[in-house]
Amino acid sequence: MLSAQQLRGVFPAIPTPVNADDSIDASAARALMQYLLKQGVDGIVPLGGTGEYGALARAERIRMAGIVAEEADGRIPVIAGVLDPGYHDAMQAGKEFAAAGADGLLVLTPYYTNPTQGGIRDYFLRYADESPLPILIYEIPYRTRISIAPEVLHELSKHERIIGMKACNTDMWHFLRTVAGVDDSFAVLSGEDTLFPLHVAAGARGGIVVTASLLPSAWRAIYQLAADGNTQDALALHRSLIPLMNLAFAETNPGPMKSVMDLIGVHAPTMLAPLVQAAPDLAASLRIELDKQLDVFERRL
Repeated sequence: MLSAQQLRGVFPAIPTPVNADDSIDASAARALMQYLLKQGVDGIVPLGGTGEYGALARAERIRMAGIVAEEADGRIPVIAGVLDPGYHDAMQAGKEFAAAGADGLLVLTPYYTNPTQGGIRDYFLRYADESPLPILIYEIPYRTRISIAPEVLHELSKHERIIGMKACNTDMWHFLRTVAGVDDSFAVLSGEDTLFPLHVAAGARGGIVVTASLLPSAWRAIYQLAADGNTQDALALHRSLIPLMNLAFAETNPGPMKSVMDLIGVHAPTMLAPLVQAAPDLAASLRIELDKQLDVFERRL
Protein backbone atom coordinates (compact mmCIF):
# COMPACT_ATOMS: atom_id res chain seq x y z
CA MET A 1 0.00 0.00 0.00
CA LEU A 2 1.38 3.40 -1.01
CA SER A 3 2.49 5.51 1.95
CA ALA A 4 3.61 9.08 2.53
CA GLN A 5 7.18 7.84 2.99
CA GLN A 6 7.23 6.94 -0.72
CA LEU A 7 6.20 10.46 -1.73
CA ARG A 8 9.67 11.92 -2.03
CA GLY A 9 11.56 13.29 -4.98
CA VAL A 10 10.41 14.10 -8.50
CA PHE A 11 7.14 12.80 -9.96
CA PRO A 12 6.67 13.93 -13.57
CA ALA A 13 3.12 14.93 -14.48
CA ILE A 14 3.05 13.31 -17.89
CA PRO A 15 1.16 14.27 -21.06
CA THR A 16 -1.04 11.74 -22.81
CA PRO A 17 0.15 10.79 -26.32
CA VAL A 18 -2.88 10.39 -28.58
CA ASN A 19 -3.67 9.44 -32.14
CA ALA A 20 -5.68 11.50 -34.62
CA ASP A 21 -8.88 9.73 -33.47
CA ASP A 22 -8.28 10.78 -29.82
CA SER A 23 -7.28 7.26 -28.75
CA ILE A 24 -4.13 6.59 -26.72
CA ASP A 25 -0.94 6.21 -28.75
CA ALA A 26 0.31 3.23 -26.75
CA SER A 27 3.75 3.05 -28.37
CA ALA A 28 4.45 6.72 -27.62
CA ALA A 29 3.16 6.35 -24.05
CA ARG A 30 5.47 3.39 -23.50
CA ALA A 31 8.41 5.28 -25.02
CA LEU A 32 7.81 8.16 -22.60
CA MET A 33 7.66 5.79 -19.65
CA GLN A 34 10.86 4.05 -20.68
CA TYR A 35 12.65 7.38 -21.01
CA LEU A 36 11.54 8.52 -17.54
CA LEU A 37 12.33 5.21 -15.88
CA LYS A 38 15.81 5.27 -17.39
CA GLN A 39 16.35 8.73 -15.92
CA GLY A 40 15.45 7.51 -12.43
CA VAL A 41 12.30 9.45 -11.59
CA ASP A 42 10.68 8.69 -8.24
CA GLY A 43 7.10 8.25 -9.43
CA ILE A 44 4.70 9.02 -12.27
CA VAL A 45 1.48 11.04 -12.37
CA PRO A 46 -0.64 10.35 -15.46
CA LEU A 47 -4.06 11.80 -16.23
CA GLY A 48 -3.87 15.14 -14.50
CA GLY A 49 -4.38 18.43 -16.28
CA THR A 50 -1.14 17.85 -18.18
CA GLY A 51 -2.64 14.52 -19.23
CA GLU A 52 -5.74 16.26 -20.65
CA TYR A 53 -8.03 14.26 -18.35
CA GLY A 54 -11.21 16.11 -19.18
CA ALA A 55 -10.78 15.70 -22.94
CA LEU A 56 -10.13 11.95 -22.91
CA ALA A 57 -12.88 9.39 -23.19
CA ARG A 58 -13.27 7.43 -19.95
CA ALA A 59 -12.16 4.18 -21.58
CA GLU A 60 -8.98 5.86 -22.84
CA ARG A 61 -8.19 7.19 -19.38
CA ILE A 62 -8.38 3.67 -17.99
CA ARG A 63 -6.23 2.40 -20.84
CA MET A 64 -3.58 5.06 -20.19
CA ALA A 65 -3.48 4.21 -16.49
CA GLY A 66 -2.99 0.56 -17.37
CA ILE A 67 -0.16 1.25 -19.80
CA VAL A 68 1.68 3.41 -17.28
CA ALA A 69 1.22 0.87 -14.49
CA GLU A 70 2.41 -1.95 -16.73
CA GLU A 71 5.56 -0.06 -17.70
CA ALA A 72 6.26 0.99 -14.10
CA ASP A 73 5.89 -2.67 -13.06
CA GLY A 74 5.97 -1.84 -9.36
CA ARG A 75 9.34 -0.09 -9.54
CA ILE A 76 7.92 3.36 -8.82
CA PRO A 77 4.50 4.58 -7.68
CA VAL A 78 1.84 5.45 -10.24
CA ILE A 79 -0.57 8.11 -8.98
CA ALA A 80 -3.48 8.63 -11.35
CA GLY A 81 -5.27 11.95 -11.52
CA VAL A 82 -9.02 12.06 -10.77
CA LEU A 83 -10.39 15.35 -12.05
CA ASP A 84 -14.14 14.74 -12.07
CA PRO A 85 -16.18 17.51 -10.37
CA GLY A 86 -18.81 15.17 -8.92
CA TYR A 87 -18.33 12.61 -6.17
CA HIS A 88 -19.78 9.53 -7.87
CA ASP A 89 -17.91 10.00 -11.14
CA ALA A 90 -14.72 10.66 -9.17
CA MET A 91 -15.19 7.48 -7.14
CA GLN A 92 -15.92 5.42 -10.25
CA ALA A 93 -12.72 6.74 -11.83
CA GLY A 94 -10.74 5.85 -8.71
CA LYS A 95 -12.03 2.29 -8.74
CA GLU A 96 -11.26 1.93 -12.44
CA PHE A 97 -7.71 3.23 -12.01
CA ALA A 98 -7.14 0.90 -9.07
CA ALA A 99 -8.24 -2.03 -11.23
CA ALA A 100 -5.88 -0.84 -13.98
CA GLY A 101 -2.91 -1.00 -11.59
CA ALA A 102 -2.48 2.51 -10.14
CA ASP A 103 -0.98 2.78 -6.65
CA GLY A 104 -2.63 6.01 -5.56
CA LEU A 105 -5.09 8.69 -6.66
CA LEU A 106 -4.62 12.44 -7.02
CA VAL A 107 -8.12 13.75 -6.31
CA LEU A 108 -9.02 17.26 -7.40
CA THR A 109 -10.86 19.72 -5.20
CA PRO A 110 -14.54 19.61 -6.26
CA TYR A 111 -15.26 22.64 -8.41
CA TYR A 112 -18.11 24.56 -10.06
CA THR A 113 -20.46 23.95 -7.12
CA ASN A 114 -18.44 26.41 -5.00
CA PRO A 115 -18.49 24.35 -1.78
CA THR A 116 -17.84 25.67 1.70
CA GLN A 117 -14.72 24.64 3.57
CA GLY A 118 -16.84 22.18 5.51
CA GLY A 119 -18.12 20.71 2.28
CA ILE A 120 -14.58 20.29 0.97
CA ARG A 121 -13.53 18.58 4.20
CA ASP A 122 -16.47 16.18 4.13
CA TYR A 123 -15.91 15.39 0.45
CA PHE A 124 -12.32 14.29 0.98
CA LEU A 125 -13.09 12.40 4.19
CA ARG A 126 -15.85 10.45 2.44
CA TYR A 127 -13.68 9.80 -0.60
CA ALA A 128 -10.82 8.54 1.55
CA ASP A 129 -13.13 6.24 3.50
CA GLU A 130 -14.51 4.66 0.31
CA SER A 131 -11.46 4.82 -1.98
CA PRO A 132 -9.77 1.58 -3.04
CA LEU A 133 -6.39 3.37 -2.91
CA PRO A 134 -4.64 5.99 -0.77
CA ILE A 135 -5.29 9.51 -2.00
CA LEU A 136 -3.48 12.80 -2.45
CA ILE A 137 -5.43 16.04 -2.40
CA TYR A 138 -5.01 18.16 -5.52
CA GLU A 139 -5.37 21.83 -4.68
CA ILE A 140 -5.06 24.15 -7.70
CA PRO A 141 -7.16 27.25 -7.03
CA TYR A 142 -6.22 29.11 -10.21
CA ARG A 143 -8.04 26.33 -12.11
CA THR A 144 -10.85 25.40 -9.69
CA ARG A 145 -11.39 28.83 -8.08
CA ILE A 146 -11.47 26.96 -4.76
CA SER A 147 -8.71 27.20 -2.16
CA ILE A 148 -8.56 24.82 0.79
CA ALA A 149 -7.95 26.53 4.15
CA PRO A 150 -4.73 25.39 5.86
CA GLU A 151 -6.76 24.39 8.91
CA VAL A 152 -8.89 22.05 6.78
CA LEU A 153 -5.75 20.53 5.24
CA HIS A 154 -4.36 20.01 8.74
CA GLU A 155 -7.47 18.07 9.69
CA LEU A 156 -7.52 16.02 6.50
CA SER A 157 -3.85 15.15 6.88
CA LYS A 158 -4.66 13.06 9.95
CA HIS A 159 -6.78 10.60 7.94
CA GLU A 160 -4.78 7.40 7.46
CA ARG A 161 -5.73 7.10 3.78
CA ILE A 162 -5.05 10.74 2.86
CA ILE A 163 -1.29 10.54 2.50
CA GLY A 164 -0.37 13.79 0.80
CA MET A 165 -1.24 16.64 -1.50
CA LYS A 166 -0.17 18.36 -4.69
CA ALA A 167 0.16 22.01 -3.67
CA CYS A 168 -0.52 24.37 -6.58
CA ASN A 169 -1.55 27.35 -4.50
CA THR A 170 0.98 30.01 -5.52
CA ASP A 171 0.41 31.93 -2.28
CA MET A 172 3.58 31.14 -0.30
CA TRP A 173 2.01 32.24 2.98
CA HIS A 174 -0.76 29.70 2.43
CA PHE A 175 1.90 27.07 1.66
CA LEU A 176 3.92 27.88 4.78
CA ARG A 177 0.85 27.69 7.02
CA THR A 178 -0.17 24.39 5.43
CA VAL A 179 3.21 22.74 5.92
CA ALA A 180 3.41 24.03 9.49
CA GLY A 181 0.37 22.07 10.65
CA VAL A 182 0.03 18.88 8.62
CA ASP A 183 0.51 15.47 10.20
CA ASP A 184 3.89 13.75 9.95
CA SER A 185 2.16 10.97 7.99
CA PHE A 186 1.22 13.43 5.24
CA ALA A 187 3.54 14.49 2.40
CA VAL A 188 3.17 17.92 0.84
CA LEU A 189 4.40 17.86 -2.76
CA SER A 190 5.03 21.00 -4.76
CA GLY A 191 2.81 21.28 -7.82
CA GLU A 192 4.50 24.33 -9.28
CA ASP A 193 7.56 24.05 -11.50
CA THR A 194 8.14 27.77 -10.97
CA LEU A 195 8.23 27.53 -7.14
CA PHE A 196 9.65 24.04 -6.70
CA PRO A 197 12.97 24.77 -4.90
CA LEU A 198 11.27 27.25 -2.57
CA HIS A 199 8.56 24.71 -1.75
CA VAL A 200 11.16 22.02 -0.99
CA ALA A 201 13.15 24.44 1.16
CA ALA A 202 9.94 25.27 3.04
CA GLY A 203 9.00 21.66 3.72
CA ALA A 204 7.73 19.93 0.57
CA ARG A 205 9.05 16.38 0.28
CA GLY A 206 9.31 16.63 -3.49
CA GLY A 207 7.08 17.64 -6.33
CA ILE A 208 4.76 16.72 -9.16
CA VAL A 209 6.57 18.55 -11.93
CA VAL A 210 5.30 19.16 -15.48
CA THR A 211 8.57 19.84 -17.29
CA ALA A 212 10.24 16.91 -15.56
CA SER A 213 8.71 14.90 -18.41
CA LEU A 214 11.27 16.62 -20.64
CA LEU A 215 14.21 17.14 -18.26
CA PRO A 216 13.96 14.65 -15.39
CA SER A 217 17.67 14.79 -14.52
CA ALA A 218 17.59 18.57 -14.13
CA TRP A 219 14.66 18.41 -11.75
CA ARG A 220 16.15 15.57 -9.76
CA ALA A 221 19.32 17.63 -9.33
CA ILE A 222 17.31 20.65 -8.16
CA TYR A 223 15.39 18.46 -5.72
CA GLN A 224 18.52 16.90 -4.26
CA LEU A 225 20.20 20.25 -3.73
CA ALA A 226 17.13 21.73 -2.06
CA ALA A 227 16.47 18.64 0.07
CA ASP A 228 20.10 18.69 1.26
CA GLY A 229 19.75 22.31 2.33
CA ASN A 230 21.76 23.78 -0.55
CA THR A 231 19.00 26.23 -1.35
CA GLN A 232 21.13 28.80 -3.15
CA ASP A 233 22.57 26.17 -5.49
CA ALA A 234 19.09 24.76 -6.09
CA LEU A 235 17.79 28.23 -6.93
CA ALA A 236 20.71 28.88 -9.28
CA LEU A 237 20.05 25.65 -11.17
CA HIS A 238 16.32 26.39 -11.22
CA ARG A 239 17.05 29.85 -12.57
CA SER A 240 18.77 28.29 -15.57
CA LEU A 241 15.44 26.66 -16.48
CA ILE A 242 13.42 29.88 -16.39
CA PRO A 243 13.63 30.40 -20.19
CA LEU A 244 12.34 26.89 -20.76
CA MET A 245 9.51 27.30 -18.24
CA ASN A 246 8.51 30.65 -19.75
CA LEU A 247 8.14 28.96 -23.12
CA ALA A 248 6.55 25.74 -21.86
CA PHE A 249 3.79 27.70 -20.12
CA ALA A 250 3.40 30.53 -22.66
CA GLU A 251 0.31 28.73 -23.97
CA THR A 252 -1.92 26.29 -22.15
CA ASN A 253 -0.02 23.21 -21.02
CA PRO A 254 0.63 20.64 -22.46
CA GLY A 255 0.49 22.17 -25.97
CA PRO A 256 4.01 23.61 -26.04
CA MET A 257 5.54 20.59 -24.35
CA LYS A 258 3.88 18.12 -26.70
CA SER A 259 5.26 20.02 -29.69
CA VAL A 260 8.86 19.20 -28.76
CA MET A 261 8.69 15.72 -27.22
CA ASP A 262 10.26 14.15 -30.29
CA LEU A 263 13.54 15.53 -28.91
CA ILE A 264 13.31 12.90 -26.16
CA GLY A 265 12.22 10.17 -28.56
CA VAL A 266 8.45 10.51 -28.05
CA HIS A 267 6.20 11.49 -30.96
CA ALA A 268 3.15 13.07 -29.29
CA PRO A 269 2.20 16.37 -30.96
CA THR A 270 -1.55 15.80 -31.16
CA MET A 271 -3.78 17.75 -28.78
CA LEU A 272 -7.33 17.05 -27.65
CA ALA A 273 -10.12 19.60 -28.13
CA PRO A 274 -10.56 22.27 -26.96
CA LEU A 275 -6.77 22.65 -26.71
CA VAL A 276 -4.74 23.15 -29.86
CA GLN A 277 -1.12 22.71 -30.87
CA ALA A 278 1.32 25.43 -29.88
CA ALA A 279 1.90 28.34 -32.22
CA PRO A 280 4.73 27.52 -34.66
CA ASP A 281 7.02 30.32 -33.47
CA LEU A 282 6.55 29.29 -29.83
CA ALA A 283 7.22 25.64 -30.65
CA ALA A 284 10.36 26.61 -32.57
CA SER A 285 11.70 28.69 -29.68
CA LEU A 286 10.96 25.94 -27.17
CA ARG A 287 12.69 23.41 -29.41
CA ILE A 288 15.87 25.49 -29.42
CA GLU A 289 15.79 25.94 -25.65
CA LEU A 290 15.01 22.29 -24.88
CA ASP A 291 17.74 21.11 -27.23
CA LYS A 292 20.20 23.29 -25.33
CA GLN A 293 19.04 22.01 -21.93
CA LEU A 294 19.11 18.38 -23.06
CA ASP A 295 22.77 18.84 -23.98
CA VAL A 296 23.41 20.12 -20.46
CA PHE A 297 21.43 17.55 -18.50
CA GLU A 298 20.17 14.46 -20.29
CA ARG A 299 22.56 13.71 -23.12
CA ARG A 300 25.56 13.77 -20.83
CA LEU A 301 24.29 10.63 -19.08
